[in-house]
This record gives sequence, C-alpha cells and structure tokens, in this order.
Amino acid sequence: MNSSRPRFADQPEGFDSPLNAALVARDRSTLDMVAQAVRHKQCLLAFQPVVQARPPHNTAFYEGLIRVLDETGRVIPARDFMPVVENTELGREIDCLALDSGLQALIQHPTLRLSINMSARSIGYSRWMETLNGALRRDERLGERLTLEINETSAMTVPELVIDFMDRLQGHGIAFALDDFGSGAINIRHFRDFFFDAVKIDGQYIRGVHRDHDTQAMLRALIAMAREFDMLIIAESVEQSEDAEYLMTLGIDCMQGYLFGAPTLRPDWAAQDGTRAAG
Repeated sequence: MNSSRPRFADQPEGFDSPLNAALVARDRSTLDMVAQAVRHKQCLLAFQPVVQARPPHNTAFYEGLIRVLDETGRVIPARDFMPVVENTELGREIDCLALDSGLQALIQHPTLRLSINMSARSIGYSRWMETLNGALRRDERLGERLTLEINETSAMTVPELVIDFMDRLQGHGIAFALDDFGSGAINIRHFRDFFFDAVKIDGQYIRGVHRDHDTQAMLRALIAMAREFDMLIIAESVEQSEDAEYLMTLGIDCMQGYLFGAPTLRPDWAAQDGTRAAG
C-alpha cells in the first residue's frame, strides 16, 4: 500500500484536503476581486422593484442591490461575494458604498423610495454612520424615503445592538425590514422587541409555493407571526404567476422577483433624465 496516498475522513485535525485548499483559494480570489473593486470604485447598485401585491402591481419602492465589477468588467451580484466578505473589513466598506450610492439616488430623485441592505456588523462602524448623518444633514426628510434591510441571521447575531440602533434612527423616519425572514432561527422574544416595519419572506417559501402544501403551511405560519406585530409582509423571489396568485389569496402586501422585474443598473426613473444609477 502506498503510504503517501492522501487520506481525508481520518486525517488529523488541521489537514488540508484538496477540496479545502480549493475552497480557500476560491475565497481568497473573491476577497482580492472585491478589494480591487472597492479600491478602484468599481461598485454600483442594481435596482429591483418591490410591487404592491394587488393588480396593477404598482411599484411601492425599489431595493438597491450592491454589485461589483471584476477585472474584465463583468457585473458580479452580491450573492457571489457577500458570504465571503461579510465578516471582514471589506464587508463594512461594501455596506458604506451601498448606503452612499443609495443616498445619492434618493437625493437626485426626490420621489424615489429605496431600501438598502446592511449587516448588523456595520452598526457602530463610524464611516457608515458618518455617511448616513451627512445625507440627513443635507436633507432631514431623506430618511422618510429610506428603508434599511437587515437579514435575519445578521440581526440575531447581536439583537440588543440592533434594537438600540433601530430605536435611535427611527426619529429620522427611517423604516426597517427584516430580510430573509424564515431563513434562520428567529428568537421570538427578540422578534417582539425589534422595531421592524416589514418582513421580507425568504424565497425558499415562495418559489413553487402554489403546488407545495408543506411549504404553504410554513408560509402561513410566518405570515401569521408578522401580522401579530402589524408588519408589512413582502414576498421575495416571486418568479411564477401561479405563485403570485396564491400569495394574493394569503393577503401578502408586496412582492418582489423576476416576475415583476430583474435588478437593473438603469431603472426607468434614472434613464428618464439620463443619469446612471451607479456607485
């Protein structure tokens, strides 16, 4: 038997398998790509409409989704890099750039209502707060058109900090949405204490829901919980008309997904005056 043959399952702790090495290399490559994009200001927002559930599905607001450009100029969506950078300094810088781009869009378009994602880890990050406070000094009513989205897993990491943060910012008229609702283990006690104005139900409960009775039962439970706290209920990842029709029977307030519009770098409201929705 060749003693140099790699062993995986029974290798001592710390052994780097080829798979682990490949994953580490991939994450390092992602970090380098994002760092370069941040350094060269190659970050921008794509905008996706969130529509009212009832026809004619008028747009309630837009979500600004952060994108970076790689060295070839390709647009890279957040799902391909945020899991790697969220817990790093780069994650904080990305949150700052997303907020700044969103605030600039709100300043340039006085009728726009916009939501921007942030990690709970950016609470207390001085540059993020300076960016927000600077915009609010320029227009004290700007917050009335801004919603901050914090995903469920992130919020549950530091719930007391999130609650205090929301309490301080509500005076500016800023709304808060709990993103990816149902994706993690929500603590009911903290859920009651939060100041979330809306929940965005995770796409796993939305895609194909019209034909899946088990998913329908879980979705109804999530909706019932949100209604108990008088929250606006938004369904994410709506891609099929059959799902949209079923969601309307449940009384969902708003929907978001490719059925109503893909994220775009040039939304109609930006194209009308020739401005580019970029960060």
